[in-house]
Amino acid sequence: MRNNGTVSQPESAHVVIIGGGPGGYEAALVARASGAEVTIIDRDGLGGSAVLTDCVPSKTLIATSNVIASAAHSAELGVRINGTEPEAGQIGVDLVVVNERIKALAAAQSEDIAEKMAAEGISVIRGRGRLTGPDSVMALDESGRMTQLHADVILLATGARPRVMETALPDGDRILTWEQVYDLLELPDRLIVVGSGVTGAEFAGAYHALGCDVVLVSSRDRVLPGEDPDAAQVLEDVYARNGLEVMSHSRAIAARRTETGVEVELEDGRIVTGSHVLMAVGSLPNTDDLGLEDAGVAVDDRGFISVDRVSRTSVRGIYAAGDCTGVMMLASVAAMQGRIAMSHALGEAVAPLELTHVSSTVFSSPEIATVGLTQRDLDNGVFRGDAFLLPLFTNARSKMEGQHDGFVKILCRRGTRTVAGAVVVSENASELIHALTLAVEQRLTVDELATTFTVYPSLSGSVAEAARRLHVNAEG
Repeated sequence: MRNNGTVSQPESAHVVIIGGGPGGYEAALVARASGAEVTIIDRDGLGGSAVLTDCVPSKTLIATSNVIASAAHSAELGVRINGTEPEAGQIGVDLVVVNERIKALAAAQSEDIAEKMAAEGISVIRGRGRLTGPDSVMALDESGRMTQLHADVILLATGARPRVMETALPDGDRILTWEQVYDLLELPDRLIVVGSGVTGAEFAGAYHALGCDVVLVSSRDRVLPGEDPDAAQVLEDVYARNGLEVMSHSRAIAARRTETGVEVELEDGRIVTGSHVLMAVGSLPNTDDLGLEDAGVAVDDRGFISVDRVSRTSVRGIYAAGDCTGVMMLASVAAMQGRIAMSHALGEAVAPLELTHVSSTVFSSPEIATVGLTQRDLDNGVFRGDAFLLPLFTNARSKMEGQHDGFVKILCRRGTRTVAGAVVVSENASELIHALTLAVEQRLTVDELATTFTVYPSLSGSVAEAARRLHVNAEG
């Protein structure tokens, strides 16, 4: 059936997918559209962590926190609450209602996906799957029944889970992972967030806006060490102005419960006390007991499944997608990996994954969205080019909405003047980045971007303006 890793007759192929997250269910739809018989083995619920415990829940929480933050800072727009200027302490939330809504939305989204799978004729086994060879999978369903499945193509999309420190074991009550916060019945009095990456930064900002006293413990010299330094500085400035404490160069080595709350021990001996602690110290792949070694599937030194740009593993006919591969752990990337995997496996024309075309967002306030090559790439000589940063406080729409923080930064290649990368920091950066993603992917020049019409007044006008500045600087 296989030829160079593809299936010669897709209409008769059987595809088995282990994992029902974005990588899994998007791949299933592509395979089914190609005429394949498809079986998904899913353990926790269709949608995976992206829908049930991570992206959908966290961004729903952040949406609530953004409403609170907007109301609390709206006095300059003339907003009054019962005749007085709004202040942060005046506006609160019912956390039980917030969390119930979060979990209901996640469940509804998962059910929508399940209905789509059923409508497309995709079989779903609720349970666990394990490789038993290069073309076979053992499924153990919830009733304990075992089924041996032959597969022409196998896709592994088992996701990842929060990394846990042995000295800070979560109890779901005071010491929490980001999957457990939605069971809280009331806001923490003082929340310690350990980890200043994307997850830590997002939750720290959200809970602070909801009314918590928050301290963010960072082992690095700044928040968001993997992001654009100018963008990270904006967020740190906002944190400082709003009273969110950041402890930089502070590595946490343990977290313990006390009679009144928790304490976090730092490497230098200091103790940080609070009512709750959220551990956001990275992710581990769900690749244990998956039969990888038996099937000969290679993993890296962290346990992530090694794949190429069309999602192939080291074993012909076995593909992998999503967080279990460790490739830019984003739901959008997982979905694209899954779609690419099935198209390649079933003989369809497909373009390999191009990571410089991936846009991503930190859902902080303001949001930080990026695409393409970075300031670090420019500074390190990865490419020759120019960059221009345009602060948003010069934008008319930004002034109208009372936005004081943020910018548009565009990087272009020297000579061709094609857009190589971009950073947007604003309240709606996740929406604004799309035009710049198109520019990167389609290799538009800054002139083409600058001469494309934008609405006035709009934040997107700053995208065109930043492109115009790069044109002027090049001529100068």
